[in-house]
Amino acid sequence: MLEYLRNASEKPVAKILIGILAFSFVGWGVAEWIFGNVAGDNTLVHVGGTEITAQQFNSEKSRELAQLTREEQRDIYADAAGQREFSERILAKIATEQMAENRAHDLGFVVSDKRIAHEIREFPEFQVNGEFSTFAFDSVLNNSGYTESQFANVLRGNVLRSMVLGAMSEPVPVAEFMVRANYNARYGEREIEYATVKYSDFSVANPTDEQLSEYYAQNPKVVPETRTVSYIFVPTDMASPDKYDAGYATAVKIEDDIIAGEPMDATAKKHDAKYVSLDAFSRDNRPVDKLLTDTMVAKIFDMDVGIESEMIETKDGFVFLRVDNVTPSHTAEFNDIKNTLISDWKKSEQKKQAYIRANEILVDVNADKKMSGKSATVSRASGAPTEVLVASFRSDAGTNTIVSGDDEFFVLSIKKSIAPKQDDKKMDALRQELKNTSDKIIQEDYNSFLKREYPIKVNEKVYNRFFEAQ
Repeated sequence: MLEYLRNASEKPVAKILIGILAFSFVGWGVAEWIFGNVAGDNTLVHVGGTEITAQQFNSEKSRELAQLTREEQRDIYADAAGQREFSERILAKIATEQMAENRAHDLGFVVSDKRIAHEIREFPEFQVNGEFSTFAFDSVLNNSGYTESQFANVLRGNVLRSMVLGAMSEPVPVAEFMVRANYNARYGEREIEYATVKYSDFSVANPTDEQLSEYYAQNPKVVPETRTVSYIFVPTDMASPDKYDAGYATAVKIEDDIIAGEPMDATAKKHDAKYVSLDAFSRDNRPVDKLLTDTMVAKIFDMDVGIESEMIETKDGFVFLRVDNVTPSHTAEFNDIKNTLISDWKKSEQKKQAYIRANEILVDVNADKKMSGKSATVSRASGAPTEVLVASFRSDAGTNTIVSGDDEFFVLSIKKSIAPKQDDKKMDALRQELKNTSDKIIQEDYNSFLKREYPIKVNEKVYNRFFEAQ
């Protein structure tokens, strides 16, 4: 057509066609300028100076989904939060790989076509009887959704990333003094003495109203926010296409009736769906109901009162939520909880007396008087109550101190440190553990460097529009 226009450019018809084409292109450019280039922009994320487009993301997502079982795919599609998490994980993977490739390009690394061809020929999947097979190559690529050029680019990216990150896989030697110091700290023992002063050892009379009121003024009780919720549930076998379609059709009718202002209980009865009205509950004290997952509860406590939710797909069917009432968090009235405060007040008074007694024992220990308690040789994991073990290895030998427990105080005297016996097997295991830790620290540090060097910037407009459609 263009050749025709060139040859007939002086003819009136050709001039009109050229004018129409020119106007179209100009209009396109003006629209792009007016709307901030949003209409033609499909970049999800910028990694440094490199763009990751929606097409790249979709291709990678399709390949990742193809590697999952049908059950795993169904679980993802049946949960909106699961879909978003899966999509964000794919995008994070692409962005992370792109950072390493950007670094490879900046370092001047190049992967030749000859190297790529060699890599392809070495793939066992592309070989038949030990030789490269064009038929096997084409079959595998068709099944995986790659074109030849796309697969070559994937291989080139893999090689470039290995050039950059290969050094991260090199073993890091661990200094022997570090192994020895950690070995002594982990397997060393302490010789200690400790006495236990229990709160229950002290008797306390019941408090007066004035004492309770004063105690509550210093220790107010906050009642958490509670919500009263009702919901309609359309149970459906989400793995069966026919049953899914039937359940979805019912859910759509229910949604239409709710929008029209029909009560939820009447709507559920009309369509033979399940209607449930729950008593008030808090975020951390929900009733026993398999539909009240963490994701569902988070959604409930993010909704406005009196508003129905949109249709929600779960792995067992379709749900419509409604928050009927909200009781905000508040400080409980003293008279409402007066009786429950008595035990708290008595325990507080017992604690005060126990602490006074523990201090008396500590004074005697510091004065080199004999402690009436237990002697023990302890490790970091056994030999005494956990609070005592932690305190025994937190301070130096010769330290005397008071340690708090749940319902008691411990008066602790650390007598001496005991070096551990040599155990080559434990030393080797600890050496490997320290090596793994060092490797992880180096990798995390290098990842932090890549993030600083090639910052990841999300295109919010495209990202939100694109992910809301997932």
